[in-house]
Amino acid sequence: MRKYSIFALLLVVVMLLAACAPAATPAPAEEATQPPAAAEPTKAPEQPAQPAEEKVTLTIESWRNDDLTIWQDTIIPAFEAKHPNIHVVFAPTAPAEYNGVLNTKLEGGTAGDLITCRPFDASLKLFEKGYLAPLNDLPGMENFGDVAKSAWITDDGKTVFCVPMASVIHGFFYNKEAFDKLGLKPPETKAEFKAVLDAIKADGTYIPLGMGTADMWEAATMGFQNIGPNNWKGEEGRLALIKGTAKYTDEPYVKTWRELAAWRDYLPPGFEAVKYPDAQSLFTLGKAAIYPTGSWEIALFEQQATFEMGVFKPPVENKGDQCYISDHTDIALGMNAATKHPEEAKTFLSWVASKEFAELYSNALPGFFSLSNEPVTLKDPLAQEFVSWRGQCKSTIRNSYQILSRGEPNLENELWRVSAAVINGTMTPEQAAKEIQDGLDKWYKPK
Repeated sequence: MRKYSIFALLLVVVMLLAACAPAATPAPAEEATQPPAAAEPTKAPEQPAQPAEEKVTLTIESWRNDDLTIWQDTIIPAFEAKHPNIHVVFAPTAPAEYNGVLNTKLEGGTAGDLITCRPFDASLKLFEKGYLAPLNDLPGMENFGDVAKSAWITDDGKTVFCVPMASVIHGFFYNKEAFDKLGLKPPETKAEFKAVLDAIKADGTYIPLGMGTADMWEAATMGFQNIGPNNWKGEEGRLALIKGTAKYTDEPYVKTWRELAAWRDYLPPGFEAVKYPDAQSLFTLGKAAIYPTGSWEIALFEQQATFEMGVFKPPVENKGDQCYISDHTDIALGMNAATKHPEEAKTFLSWVASKEFAELYSNALPGFFSLSNEPVTLKDPLAQEFVSWRGQCKSTIRNSYQILSRGEPNLENELWRVSAAVINGTMTPEQAAKEIQDGLDKWYKPK
């Protein structure tokens, strides 16, 4: 019995030792036949989602309310196609209200990012007040010469504050169908001009001259500054006013107002109450045979008129006389110094300074002639006719714009007032001349 007990005890010890032994290592052959386990991919640390680039809106202040559709449908889409994160809004004001409205917005800090610049003193004053930013270093400014920049540069010639866009040329539109019906030809001399007006008036079918005086600026811009350069010999007379060697009481200026006074007999009934849009409609609806204005009307008139139009230069005294035209540095674009988006505004202005814009703008707005050094091919026949006068006549600009409208009373606004009064018959040409010169003498002292 004791023998069996010893044997049982030995058996238990052997079993305990076996249980404590390490597990057998797999044979190398088994290792070779097992595919290696796929490595667990290392996960990159999670990055925060990148926000989409913010879309910036730029607003353009302008007086060119006639151009709204062209900017919206042609010019702005061309820019936004290349700059999808910049949205541009063209927000025009009526021409006669623009200066006042713009100044109020600038003073109140509510003006748009981009400011359409009138030439010379009006914009220079805005720059001197700190409302327009300097643009000397803007890419693209090298595309403009000194003459182009002269309307938007400081008196010392050191700082440019607007990108030149275009000039406009003054003249007369006429209804070719009306002229053909009455057997008339575009006049070249002042005597021929009067004969044409008399013939249209005698027939009675058409208003001879489709213009009113309610807004006043047309009387000066489309009247006085249109026909006057042939009397005061363009730049010769304009610079003489600045130098003080000529005065508005001199014969060339009185003569211009006399010629304007004679228009009274050919204007529409109640012309004193006719506003600018009304006068435009009189012409485009075929009710007026002649419209004194300038190349800036081309786009709108071609859109609205159903008849063929022509244009003629301001008539001279005698055939063969040297002719002068107002080829006015009219429009530029600057940057509001207080814009919240200066980099985007500069991007747009650099594009405005490009050849692409010059070509697009000149053809989208025929009658606004590029000031860029880059050559531009014009497609519109009326625009081609206007610009051809540069080769026939001597060019000048409106004589109230440089230096002479810096004081009070403001010469430009005074010319509006007295020119309208002369046409209305409430002021004589001589009275108009005296009031203008007296106002200028109150503050302007030629150097």
